[in-house]
Formats: sequence, C-alpha cells, structure tokens
Amino acid sequence: MPGSLYIVSTPIGNLKDITLRAIETLKEVNFIICEDTRVTSILLKHYDIHKELISMNAQSESRKIPHLIQRINKEESCALVSDAGTPSISDPGLRLISEAIKTNIKVVPVPGVSALVTALSISGLPTDVFVFEGFLPNKKGRSTKLKNLAEEERTIILYESTYRIEKLLKELSEFMPERFLVICRELTKKFEEVRRGYPKELLDSFKDSVNKGEFVVVIAPSRLRE
Repeated sequence: MPGSLYIVSTPIGNLKDITLRAIETLKEVNFIICEDTRVTSILLKHYDIHKELISMNAQSESRKIPHLIQRINKEESCALVSDAGTPSISDPGLRLISEAIKTNIKVVPVPGVSALVTALSISGLPTDVFVFEGFLPNKKGRSTKLKNLAEEERTIILYESTYRIEKLLKELSEFMPERFLVICRELTKKFEEVRRGYPKELLDSFKDSVNKGEFVVVIAPSRLRE
C-alpha cells in the first residue's frame, strides 16, 4: 500500500467495535498517526499490532504535517486514527487530509463507528435530516449559536464534556425548554448510559449523580415541539 493515507475509524469504547478491514490496514501500513500514543497503544496491543506511532494533536498538527506528507510521498503508507471514532470529526486530521489531497496523495476511507451516528441511531428522533454541531464555542458566540439552534427544524447533535454538561443543560432549559433530548454517555463502554427527557428535568437528574466521560446530546427538531 505505497504512498497512501488511510483514514481508519477506531472503537469509541468497546474494543470489539472495529472492522476486520481496519485491523488489516493497521497491520499493513508503515506507520500510524494518532492523537495520543498511550491510547492507541492499548488498541494495538489488544490486536497484536506492532507499528511506529507518531502523535499529532490540534496543537502540533501544523508543525508536523510537512514531514508526514514528505514521508508518505516517499511511498510509505500511513494510517490516521483518533483516540476514538472517526478521524477529523471533532478530532484532529482535517489539515493533514487536505494537504494530502493537494499533493495528490491517495486518501482512502476505512469506515467504522462514529459517536454521533451511534447516538442518533438509538435516539428515536428523526434521522432523515439532522445537523451536527460538535462542541459549541466555550464563550464567544455561544449564546448566539444557541439562539440560532433554537429555531433549527432538523434534529441537532452536539458533543459535550463532563465539565460542561450541566452548563449546557441550563442553557437548553433557557433557549429550548420544550425540546426533547436524548443524552448518551460513555457509549459502548461498561457504564454506558442513555437518558431521555426535557432540559429542566434532565438538569435536575444530573445534579444528583457523578458524571464522567464525554456526552452526545441529541435534540429533537423544532417541528416536534408539543
């Protein structure tokens, strides 16, 4: 597999949620680019894969891309993975992929699990059309974004961290009090949890529990308001 960049999806929790093709690709490439070598090493060890790992995160992406492109152009095959899920979807990788395309490097998808699709598939909310917003801005523009989303006619999918889930639910109680929510935590992991309800009642339930891990929040479209 000379001179190609493989975009490989990895499990979001359960290590068995990986395709046979992904395992095969990781075994055959010359090296693997990942967010955190410690995280990716766990997956590789599980499947007895021994490859050179190169870390690349949002802070180091611009600095490392020229060298990585150079290596691939020298007919080395490479796999790009994230800590969990599909690379470049709210994770580093977009710049590398764009640069590879510009330099005529073949970019090959090796599809698999994605947290947003996993959550949407079990939400029970409309899936014919939806909008994925990823993580909302921490501060600047956050209120404006929420005001705009309050009128969104499609199902909305957001990502949120442990540290801001209560803040988000407070904001949704203000901007979208009548919109039904499905909140997924630790998908495919041991403590997987799915909660359903309206912002205020979910906020009250989260105040009384210890929440760890990242969340996927699925918001019903405005047309489903009661």
